[in-house]
Amino acid sequence: MTHFLDIHKTDASALRDILTKAQAMKDARLGQPKGTPDKDAALEGRMVALIFEKPSTRTRVSFDVGVRQLGGETLVLTGSEMQLGHGETIGDTAQVLSRYVDLIMIRTFEEDALLELADHATVPVINGLTNRTHPCQIMADVMTFEEHRGSIKGKKVVWAGDGNNVCASFLHAAGQFGFDMVFTGPETLDPEAEFVELARSKGVSVDVIRDPVQAVQGADLVVADTWVSMHDSLTTKERRHNQLGPYQVNAELMSHAKPDALFMHCLPAHRGEEATNEVMDSANSVIFDEAENRLHAQKAIMRYCLGL
Repeated sequence: MTHFLDIHKTDASALRDILTKAQAMKDARLGQPKGTPDKDAALEGRMVALIFEKPSTRTRVSFDVGVRQLGGETLVLTGSEMQLGHGETIGDTAQVLSRYVDLIMIRTFEEDALLELADHATVPVINGLTNRTHPCQIMADVMTFEEHRGSIKGKKVVWAGDGNNVCASFLHAAGQFGFDMVFTGPETLDPEAEFVELARSKGVSVDVIRDPVQAVQGADLVVADTWVSMHDSLTTKERRHNQLGPYQVNAELMSHAKPDALFMHCLPAHRGEEATNEVMDSANSVIFDEAENRLHAQKAIMRYCLGL
């Protein structure tokens, strides 16, 4: 069974093929109306279950539109409808869904739920996000960088802020695509040591530099993400703002990166917090290209999982 659970669990050559196909599908749609289906209709006659235990805008819309462009149909299920693991086991749910659909995408909280679903499903499972990783986002980010600046191999990527699930998948991608990473943020929010060491084991450089100005020097790409989750308490939000304030990505900080350094943010953003409007709306910002490329990257991921 070909799942897409995490970037480091997928062969590097397969990842490269996914991005090649994603770009080809995007190029093929140039000049076509948004509602136009893809010519090959790769998912015609197929049903894709989209499970959202966590709320979503980009993931829900991009997967739903992507399936439709490929000629398939979607079954969207929310956490309140599924109650995954409450009453019926996740394993039983996986086996039942596998009788109805051809592919499952899940956006959930705990990684264990994703892994248990994949262990018992007899159709491919795609990780749409967990508290630990967000691989589909980073596939779109690598695609976006390479659209604007060519191969990401050997480039310097700086993550500013919280070493969260998106940062984790960037570390996975560093090892698979061969780029170097610098994390700059408070020690209390460092990325998981396991992920740092995994990237280093693939021969790339991963550094932790507390001074954000020093960290971004020579950067080809600077990345930020929201400082707080919608589920955080007011106390947690205040504490995080106090910790992360010095790591805001603003024009002054970007001036220490390369002149053509790109800025990325997976959105949604709290403008004026993790990054300023001046940066987010600058010529070097590619935040909306990232959002668009979720559609194309995920279409290629679905095709990969189904061997198409």
